[in-house]
Amino acid sequence: MNRITPIALAIGAFLSTNSFAQTVRGSITDVKGMPIANATVMVEGTPTKVKTDGSGKFFIESSTERVVELHVSADGFTHLTRIVEEPDSAVLLQLTLKRSAIEVIDIVASPLHLSNMESASPVSVLGGEELRRQQSNTLGDTLEKTVGVQSSFHGKVASTPIIRGLSGPRVLIAQNGLDVGDVSRVGPDHAVASEVSTAQQIEVLRGPATLLYGSGAIGGVVNVVDVRVPTDNETRGEWLVESASVDNSKLGSFNVTTGLDSLAVYASGYWRESDSYYIPVPAKVGTRSIDNSFKVENSQEKSDGFTIGTSYLFDQGHVGIAVEKFNRIYGIPGHSHAHSDEDGHDHSHEGEDGVVAELNQTRVQLLSEIHFSNSLFSELSTRAAFTDYEHAEVEHGAVETLFQNDSKELRVDLKHNDWTNWNGAVSFHYKDSETSAQGSEAFTPPSKAAMLALALMEERRFDDVLVQLGARFEQVKLSATSISLPEVDLHSQSEKEQTDIVVDQVVSFDDEYKFKPTSLSAGLVWDFIQGYNVGLSLSRSQRAPSASEIFSFGPHIGAGSYEVGALFSLIGQGEQQYFGLSEKNIDVETSNNIDLTFRKTDGDIGFILNAFYNQVDNFYYQSATGLFAPSGHEHNQSNAQENSDDLPVYLFKSDDVILHGFEAQVAWQATDSFKTTLFTDYVRARLKDQGNLPRTSPLRFGAKLNYQQNSWSANLDIIRYQKQKDLAPMETETDGYTMVDTDVLYDLPYFNQSMSMFFKVRNLTNTEARVHTSFLKDVAPRQGRSFSIGLRGSF
Repeated sequence: MNRITPIALAIGAFLSTNSFAQTVRGSITDVKGMPIANATVMVEGTPTKVKTDGSGKFFIESSTERVVELHVSADGFTHLTRIVEEPDSAVLLQLTLKRSAIEVIDIVASPLHLSNMESASPVSVLGGEELRRQQSNTLGDTLEKTVGVQSSFHGKVASTPIIRGLSGPRVLIAQNGLDVGDVSRVGPDHAVASEVSTAQQIEVLRGPATLLYGSGAIGGVVNVVDVRVPTDNETRGEWLVESASVDNSKLGSFNVTTGLDSLAVYASGYWRESDSYYIPVPAKVGTRSIDNSFKVENSQEKSDGFTIGTSYLFDQGHVGIAVEKFNRIYGIPGHSHAHSDEDGHDHSHEGEDGVVAELNQTRVQLLSEIHFSNSLFSELSTRAAFTDYEHAEVEHGAVETLFQNDSKELRVDLKHNDWTNWNGAVSFHYKDSETSAQGSEAFTPPSKAAMLALALMEERRFDDVLVQLGARFEQVKLSATSISLPEVDLHSQSEKEQTDIVVDQVVSFDDEYKFKPTSLSAGLVWDFIQGYNVGLSLSRSQRAPSASEIFSFGPHIGAGSYEVGALFSLIGQGEQQYFGLSEKNIDVETSNNIDLTFRKTDGDIGFILNAFYNQVDNFYYQSATGLFAPSGHEHNQSNAQENSDDLPVYLFKSDDVILHGFEAQVAWQATDSFKTTLFTDYVRARLKDQGNLPRTSPLRFGAKLNYQQNSWSANLDIIRYQKQKDLAPMETETDGYTMVDTDVLYDLPYFNQSMSMFFKVRNLTNTEARVHTSFLKDVAPRQGRSFSIGLRGSF
């Protein structure tokens, strides 16, 4: 194949090449000398990648430089990098991989080649069999058992990940390295527009990841990786069918890759349907029920989607495009406006009074990689996405609020070869999004955000020390139209008195802000003893505030609050309080973060220990005012309940905060069949002067036990969530609880493919579990005991 794309031709005209065919051959064994089959051998900086045969042998013939860097990986083993100078067919490499109790997985998110055991910053990767075991209805619940990550758990329908106590606009949700393009970071009741049942792996970058993704990733990144734009045309695929008892859910999904000659094709699809889910206790804290059949009303879901992608493959790489259609209809628990009678029984009716979200997204993604045999640059990687998102909230058959988001994003990474022993990449990043909300609960005005950035990432190895440096410079423009300071009745609320405070002004105007966030990082990984390393990462990252943090003013029913942005301030005291424009400057958030990591990378016992300290200056957060405002919905109610729909008023303000904590996981491969993993994580989030941040993840610890024998495998997960006592003003304690999950899988090698039947039990003890990080903790606990059965296969 000698044809190349116009982009490659143009770059090739600029970059002179000096390449010749070379041959690398060898064999891969474990420490006992046993051959390792299906190990992956890739030539760094090229698209060349081969698998070892049954005897552990491999053969590579490629056009590359005189110095070849091989990267070798295999399931259950540590990774190996080997530099081969002037390879020759007469040289036979003998490579040995050491077993690792902790799975080592390459990080797709980074333009530099790294794994989760080689990065100075802490990274978790959920993939393979573990991903299939943990997958759930939502992204947040799928990652719930990942160290350092907890879930917002919005009644199982819209749960998002929380990383080290941070979420919302500080945690970027990405699809193959680009922003997923939804509005899930605006409100907890907004679902993430990404499906995990067809994903290949999910990467979690804990701590600031602004160098790769921009200021919206100041708290971390969740990157969902799939092969929608295929990089080869090997025929392979996966399929899954599953059913669960707790919500009568049904799921079916598939993905397949194939092709011919220089053409590769990918297709995937899924369908999911579920009813409202059952719980072990009454949904609302402190209420009774007329029967023992408890469930969270209006938590049903119906979703489907498909993706089609294709790539053109050539000697220097590939270029391709994929189109995805994502549809989801789901109830929003706690969003209905019904009331309870004296016995505490909820009189809302699913499908009648409950609010339903109808989410539709079309996403076009373009990906390309072009490799050069050149003394200066080695690879040009281009990613682009166009997303059309719409989210309607429907009540009584009418659209009450309509959210829309149109976004465009382009990211170009140009990797260079060795420059005085430094390897790295220059990145250009552009993102533009227009977001609007129309209707009774449009608490944020229409806004537009545009970002332009240039970043540089470099690394160099000094014997046993790997040094990683990076810098990123951004320009962010944020503008909004029809910003309103409306007339609203505010009042204090107590059993003895209610005092009305009326805003006597109505203002509507446009506004615009420009920010220049700058991020710097330095890190090192020191392999101080064979099989051990220590990592240190220092970073200073900045984030431009989001439109909702600045401009919002109105009821946000999904969060159960009346939200007021940092553009406004509460003026006066007592009965004379009202909202006006704030005199405080709107500025960037600045995070100063230190991460220390200690790892044991090989052997039957492996561990990863992390400690972090993060001081964030000018941190934007919601502060309770002690006032209440009407939700905007009118109901025929008795006088005793005339304020039942009032919402507490929260004002966005900024202060300096400190977040610190630890994460630890230890894995022990006791025998070839039995493995156990212990883990724990903790974050303390507080204002620098005094007080705590709201909805902070509690201390958690647990154990995962795995047994495999021939065609059988069994898993038992036991996780303890401690009581959260570090509370923000007007926040209540949340009791601790223990979750026990188990599953059994049996391999069925039929029809020339790998097929497995599995049986899962979630919340085995049927315990009451209320999630402290959830906005709905008092009305929507976790699911009760659930039995699942399913089949999955691969070919």
